Amino acid sequence: MTFRLFPKAPKFFAFFREQNRIIVEAATILDTIAQDFTGCDVRCQMVNRLEAEGDNLNRTISQLLSTTFITPIDREDIHQINVSQETILNHIQAISNRIGVYEFTRIRFPAQRMVSNLKEMVIAIGLLLAMLESKKDVDETVGQVKFKKKECEMLLLSGLGELYANHDSSPEQVMEIMKWTHVYDRIDKAFNRAWQLAKAIEGIVLKNA
Repeated sequence: MTFRLFPKAPKFFAFFREQNRIIVEAATILDTIAQDFTGCDVRCQMVNRLEAEGDNLNRTISQLLSTTFITPIDREDIHQINVSQETILNHIQAISNRIGVYEFTRIRFPAQRMVSNLKEMVIAIGLLLAMLESKKDVDETVGQVKFKKKECEMLLLSGLGELYANHDSSPEQVMEIMKWTHVYDRIDKAFNRAWQLAKAIEGIVLKNA
């Protein structure tokens, strides 16, 4: 009979993959909301349920990290990946909730494109996490995420410019500008946090090479 000096370490990468699966599913639903407005309420509820699932997983990872002696990568890196993925999911939920509550008659093109790019970015993050686990080169995938982030920045400027180019100062138009500014702000936070996570994973890969 053999005995373990330390308990078996939790499979943190399996938890990261599950986190990413939840995020990709939420981002895909958000993309559907942005492209097709029908059934918006139901889809927003689906995103809310995914966020609750992700929140539980975030707490599980945090609790396991606090009680685990040996980890596959540095503890602060596990914490950073966990928190970043949870934050991205929170931003996706915030975007969908605002779209649902604000009762827009249409989704503006820059928002549609940025949401689609965000979905592609979180899919790429899943690939980066797999590369981190298998110690593969991440340069090309990080470059793809960077390209999507740069495109989002241009789309954001275009979207904001379109909003403020309208000189209609009616209360309805002012309210429309305020609503879309809130949505754009959350999209901005989401794609920037996704980019920060991609860069962080790149750094962790280099550190563990």
